[in-house]
Amino acid sequence: MTIDPAFRYEGLSPKAYEHPADRAATAALRSIPLMDQFVRRLCDFGHERRFRQVLLGNAVRIGEDQVPDLWASYSSCAWVLDLEPTPDLYVTQTPLVNAMTVGAQNPVVIVYSSLVGSYEPLEVRAVLAHELGHVLSEHYAYTTALLIISQVVQGALPRSLFAGLPIRALYLALLEWSRMAELSSDRAAALVLGDPLPVCQMLMRTAGGALDGMSLDAFIRQATEYEDEDDIYARHARFWEEIGRPHPFAVRRVRQLVRWVSEGEFDPIRAGHYVRRGQEPPASAEFDAAVSHYGDRFVAMVDRVGGGVQRVADQISAWLRARQGTGSTSSTDDEEDDWGDLDE
Repeated sequence: MTIDPAFRYEGLSPKAYEHPADRAATAALRSIPLMDQFVRRLCDFGHERRFRQVLLGNAVRIGEDQVPDLWASYSSCAWVLDLEPTPDLYVTQTPLVNAMTVGAQNPVVIVYSSLVGSYEPLEVRAVLAHELGHVLSEHYAYTTALLIISQVVQGALPRSLFAGLPIRALYLALLEWSRMAELSSDRAAALVLGDPLPVCQMLMRTAGGALDGMSLDAFIRQATEYEDEDDIYARHARFWEEIGRPHPFAVRRVRQLVRWVSEGEFDPIRAGHYVRRGQEPPASAEFDAAVSHYGDRFVAMVDRVGGGVQRVADQISAWLRARQGTGSTSSTDDEEDDWGDLDE
């Protein structure tokens, strides 16, 4: 694959493209007492090591000698984003169309074989670039925590490992953050491809499948119609439908991406005018207000589901104390078995 050196974003800071809602939600999530310590401790359980073993045993690691065209597309996306080292890439067999980025210290990108097999190469590239946007923004620790907690909620992992924790409150807070993080990675994908339309095309395919005759123009109009809906009942219903999902609806993501481009923030980055790593500007008053907005949302969520922020903080603190001195390096084989199969 030929790489055009003109389109490498040297030293690109994720703050150059991150959606304000993502940045604000991340800051607000970190403001929940002990949340970061909880996420780090959760990842320290050895999930990353176990998950890599599952991938090695039940997935295919992509490289120059394994599906080389896919690896060339993936590694060039990492090159365009000036992302080093290139994270490992795996393909796993599943009938679903999806991809994810997980890991604690060393992120791993996983794509589902049905996606690679049914999407057009440019659409697959959009997915790969999207996942690498998660890597550059360092979303993977929170994503890993969300994956673990979601498996507890679904019964795939024993609740005994998390006894005393307000699982539901933490789950909903991480889901809210995850939906905002997706909006940033859509932007990263558009930057890598140099065009938002293939990303919109990919999102249309994830919503409706690989059908002949689909019109991207019609889907963008649908996204505008969805965003402009002024019926109070409809907006209320969509809020409760989306709150349990890790991704926003595809139409919403398309509308957000198109708006970002149309408002003139895409072209300057493409021209090389962007924030570099280590040169991020201080937070603005507008950003502080957005953090406050998401902070209020998280507090309301924790109050409603977890019984209050202080109660949740006390429960996390007690759980952390109980787990002090345990982790992946000291876990017994029996403890590892409690995690079960981490494959999705």
